[in-house]
Amino acid sequence: ELILADEPTGNFDSKTGKMVMDFLIRLNKQEKKTIIMVTHDSYLAGYAKRIAYLKDGVIIKDKKR
Repeated sequence: ELILADEPTGNFDSKTGKMVMDFLIRLNKQEKKTIIMVTHDSYLAGYAKRIAYLKDGVIIKDKKR
């Protein structure tokens, strides 16, 4: 039901990273999986429906799209 993804494209080239993101999106839409992804990449964050910004383990900003 829940997928935790810590920097899921961190060590991949852009083509492979896109494949990983496409796969995660497919899991979310078709299999109704919730995905919590940690990333420092603002481009990848753009895939999200909700973005929580953390500092020292505390949410300092929360945006829904």
